[in-house]
This record gives sequence, structure tokens and C-alpha cells, in this order.
Amino acid sequence: MRDLVTMNGMTLIPPALALLAILIGLYLLYAACLYAFQHALMFPGARTLHGIEPPDLPEGAERFRVAVDDKPVEGWFLPPVGEHGEKSPLVIFAHGNAELIDFFKDRFQTFRENGLAVALISYPGFGRSKGSPSERTVADTFTKAYDVLADRADVDAENIILIGRSMGGGAACLLADRRPSTALVLISTYQSMRTMTGRFGVPGFLVRSPLDNISAVREYTNPVLILHGPEDRVIPYRQGLALSEAAPDGTFWTYENVAHVDCPPDWDAFCVRAIGFFKECGILP
Repeated sequence: MRDLVTMNGMTLIPPALALLAILIGLYLLYAACLYAFQHALMFPGARTLHGIEPPDLPEGAERFRVAVDDKPVEGWFLPPVGEHGEKSPLVIFAHGNAELIDFFKDRFQTFRENGLAVALISYPGFGRSKGSPSERTVADTFTKAYDVLADRADVDAENIILIGRSMGGGAACLLADRRPSTALVLISTYQSMRTMTGRFGVPGFLVRSPLDNISAVREYTNPVLILHGPEDRVIPYRQGLALSEAAPDGTFWTYENVAHVDCPPDWDAFCVRAIGFFKECGILP
């Protein structure tokens, strides 16, 4: 690099050095914006899916709310269909970051027909729920919802299964760290949010809500089931493989020719196969 040039008592910066300083400044501004607005990027549904009116609830479903930062967050309890005993195993489901619980009201009918209760939990700021989503508020939401559900007389609190899809895998892992469960199912899920920052060109330490799923999976001693599609361009397939390999008791299902939003491609078929998996593991009779 050339020495600085002095003219009329003023120091002139060479053009290359000036350009470098501008680029560094722009990058720092870009990184600062990502740091400040990262939760808006991680949870876009809090902006785009706000205030939507609820659909008709499925048969027997109950709406409940938990308070997070003194603001209500919505959940639905979907009981089994038919006669299946006094207490039912419970599936707690966490959806993706651009979805609502409304989208899943009919997707777990097979579970319900086979004696499982299902709980759909919203995120703060999504749909009719208030507040702002972050790792802390999502963890608080799911922990409080778990406690409400486990206290129900018709729920078998000793047999609670956690399922998370995409961003919801992080919610399921947060809950798995805080409350007991018999199985953990992760659909199209990432290792951690820090592993996802490379596409944005920023270091992982800037992530305020790391959602470290792979650490949670390493510590989880019950069965872990991972589903992923090789054509996933949102969360790379290799991240699902890494989660499966990190689990002490991991099982990996590949859905060929499947991307991100269409995994699993058939929810009824997934439920049937998952019930078989739970039975093989001794989770269901």
C-alpha cells in the first residue's frame, strides 16, 4: 500500500484505502442492522400473520392461553377422537416461523384417532397471540403451555412427545431441555441459528437467539426422530443428518425429492409411520 500523501498540509488517503474504509463501514452497518432486526428475520410470521381470525376448531378442541411477559399467547388442545382410556399420551407441536397453528388443525387427525391428544402452540406475536418472539419468550411460552397441559386430568403427563417443524424444532428442543418427554421429533430442522448465519455473511456470535438444537439433542437420552428432504434449500439436508448423528438414540428418515415446505409430503402417512416408530420404541402400547 502506498504511503499517505501530504498536500498543502493536508493528508490525502489513497483511493484504495478510502474504498476499503467505506466497505468496512458498510459491512459494520449491515452487521449492526442484522443484529438489531434479527428477530424480525427469524420470526417473519409475527409481522405477516398477525390478527388472523381463528378457523372453526376441530371436534372437541379447546382453546387456551398462557401469559408471557403479561401478554396472552394462544394454544389449542385437540383430544383423541373416540374412546381411548382415561388418560392419553400427548403430542406437543411447534410450527415453522411463517406458519400458524391454524394451518395444522386437521393434519394430526390420525394421531387423534389412535388415542393421542395433540397440542398446537403459537408463538408470541403470531396470529392472535401478543408479544414479541425470541428464544426467551418462545421457551417461556412452551414451558408454561407444557405445565398447563401436563396438569390436565385427561393427559398422561408421563408420556409427552415433542414435535417441531423448521423453526419449531428450536422450540421443541428448548422445551426438551426444560421438561421431561418420551420422544423428540424434528422435521426439517437446523443445528443452531449460528450455523445458519453463513448465508448472511456475519459471524455467529452476533446471534441473540442461538437456538442450539444440536446441544439439546446431544443431551437428550430418549428416542430422537429426524425427518429431512435432500432438496431442502432453506435448511440444508446435512444439518438434519448432523442432528441425527449427534443424538444418543437417533433415527433419520429421508424424504426423497422433498424440499422444505413440503416435508413431510403427506401428513397422514407421516402420522401412521410415526405411530409405528413410537410403538417400536415402547412409547406407545
